[in-house]
Amino acid sequence: MITAQAFSTIQAIERGAWNDCFVQALEDWDYYLAVEKAAVANFQWRYLAIYEGSTLVAVAPAFTTQYRVDTTVSGLAKRFTERLERQWPGVLQLRLYAIGSPVAEQCNVGIASHVPDERRPALFDELLKLARRDADNCGIGLMAIKDAPRHDQQWADRCRAAGLQSMPSLPSALLPVPFASIDAYLGTLGKSTRKDLRRKLRAPGPRIEWRQQIDDVLPDIMRLYEATLKRSDLQFERLPAGYFTGILEQLGPRAACVLYWVGEQLVAFNLVLVDPHRLIDKFFAHDLNLTREHNLYVRSWLANVDYCIQQRIPLYECGQAGYASKLRLGCRFTANMVFFQHRNPLINGLLKVIKRFVRPDRSDPAMAAAISEST
Repeated sequence: MITAQAFSTIQAIERGAWNDCFVQALEDWDYYLAVEKAAVANFQWRYLAIYEGSTLVAVAPAFTTQYRVDTTVSGLAKRFTERLERQWPGVLQLRLYAIGSPVAEQCNVGIASHVPDERRPALFDELLKLARRDADNCGIGLMAIKDAPRHDQQWADRCRAAGLQSMPSLPSALLPVPFASIDAYLGTLGKSTRKDLRRKLRAPGPRIEWRQQIDDVLPDIMRLYEATLKRSDLQFERLPAGYFTGILEQLGPRAACVLYWVGEQLVAFNLVLVDPHRLIDKFFAHDLNLTREHNLYVRSWLANVDYCIQQRIPLYECGQAGYASKLRLGCRFTANMVFFQHRNPLINGLLKVIKRFVRPDRSDPAMAAAISEST
């Protein structure tokens, strides 16, 4: 017998059962528990679970929030929508119930390892029905799936069959790391990029420190984080200090904060998740006044690539931002999709029109190129 339940805490779901649905995931039960404990402002967490008898067979994280429909817009279009929001406060905001997570790279639905592939579509349908009921119970009309991987055709097909509209989302950047050395990696890049990186590497660089404990530098980390956040057009959430310390504490050796020092000054940090299969770049923040002088972004990038080489980690997952640089640095891209539906037919029809203008590839040529490469 199939039963479906939605919970407000991941602790209501047994850790091993959740992780069995996400085999080898770094963003696992412990990661979501750390996120939950961090109490990210303006987000409420939901956890969707499908049981067969007493056995967990499918799960998905979800959340509710107040959502601005121009969140993925940048550049000139962003300036226009911000003027619109100032003139009519709230005009671009809707309550949102979304399957996925604001602090995860993709919305991957977890299916228990013992479940045969032919049963996946039926379980996807159960999760979508559960999400719609839970959204209704929360009094929320707009339901969405955030960053569904386009390569999961079964999941996309079930979303469309449920009546959800779709549009491209921010693609994920990946760098396979089969290289024996940094020099071998540089040899795969374009001539001008290779020459530029080698020139920057010859200059004195910051001191690099890998940490699992950051309490003594947390004020400096949050200063760098807030400064970086202010420069971003595409930020969806504001992370509290407890997110950074909680991830390091909960994940132990599977997380690290990489610190970049110039003298005694902390000038950049990079939160990463790591295991033998991948390194995930979760957040990079830096002092803009010192970035060019010390090539902080490039230094961080090459430090991560070198770590993968030294530890024989085959994949560097490098996030959903900075597409122009990542195109130059040899990344490939995987396409993601947003699916959405409002239970009010009039609002749903309006969103169908709005999506033509708020697609992320409409306002950022580098992002458009990355989306094109990923399809």
